[in-house]
Amino acid sequence: MRTLEEVQATLEIAKLKEEDLLSTVHCLSFGDNVSSADYCLMELDETLCKHIESGESLVIRGDKDERAVLCSSDKTYDLKIADTSNLLLLVPSCRTPDQLTDNQDSTHVVHTQIWGFCNSYWELRKQRPKLKKLKKLLMENPYEGPAIRGQEENIENRHTMEDLLERIQASEEELKTHLETIHACQIDGYWRVLDFDYEMKLLGHVTQLVDSESWSFNKVPLHSSLEELAPLEPREMIEHCLNCYGERYIESGEVFYALHEDRVCRGLALMLLQNAVKFNLKEFQDVWQQSVPEGMSTRLEQLKGVALVDRTSRPETISLLRVEDLPEDTVDRFNHLFSLREKWTEDDITPYIQDLCGEKQTTGALLTKYARSSMQNGVKIFNSRRPVAT
Repeated sequence: MRTLEEVQATLEIAKLKEEDLLSTVHCLSFGDNVSSADYCLMELDETLCKHIESGESLVIRGDKDERAVLCSSDKTYDLKIADTSNLLLLVPSCRTPDQLTDNQDSTHVVHTQIWGFCNSYWELRKQRPKLKKLKKLLMENPYEGPAIRGQEENIENRHTMEDLLERIQASEEELKTHLETIHACQIDGYWRVLDFDYEMKLLGHVTQLVDSESWSFNKVPLHSSLEELAPLEPREMIEHCLNCYGERYIESGEVFYALHEDRVCRGLALMLLQNAVKFNLKEFQDVWQQSVPEGMSTRLEQLKGVALVDRTSRPETISLLRVEDLPEDTVDRFNHLFSLREKWTEDDITPYIQDLCGEKQTTGALLTKYARSSMQNGVKIFNSRRPVAT
């Protein structure tokens, strides 16, 4: 252990003035069996520090074949190793200048032991949750309605919230939000996504009831809907359908739903498009408008991110293309889009890349980085920066 005299001699060799330094001198020494593999360091921003200090947890998620991510209760972060040229020492009992309260006039030595050291640390970067796997897992056993008498329900590939949190690289809040987005629901304690045909069957029952009772689609009574449709489908499924396609409100003590025009129109459009490779646009628009409840108006803007219109073909066509079916990786997404269509207008491609934007990032910045722009007949178009294999 160094003495005060040895410290003063070292300062003299370094040409440092003792009066310019604090009076407390830390002399560091390595403890027994210290190894760089004993500890991992992680750099946290102020938000995550407060998260930890308040008693909350951070969880590392990912299967063996996936790159690990770190999740708080509501955000997901990419984990990346950052190397440093300076050796990082772990000294638990070391006090920083603002923690030193002694007012001693003379210099004194405090001997402190090093518990570990690192030459790298984990750097966190906020990223989009990886949710594509969620729909894939739930589609292994979609809910097709109550089992017909005499048939046994398939109990394989069913998942609780705990199961999903173990396997999906997302925070709990992000996971719950996406479960709502994909119209999943809890049945017997398991999260299930509805089979598309069954979901459309439920929506059909609701819209037909609205038409037959001459209700306003902005004022659909829950109690009457359940009473009328209970002989056809379970009450909880009818209510789930109303929650998916409407907004719940209470008036004079009674529960009503205002059916959301865009959601209903989009759902019925998907039903029409799912069995056709391409649909004559004019014919599709006519059939689509006839299929929605009276008073609702169909618009192509309602189909952004789920269907693609081809204005260059004769006649013009529309086809199913859902953003949720596209690759999650940014480079793979652009490659796939340019394999489907060589040239895109900004209006056409934006719905299919909007979800790739990080914090403070725009679709324009993504297009600048991953696509090449040019003018064609006075319209800006985008094509791939690299040859796309077909």
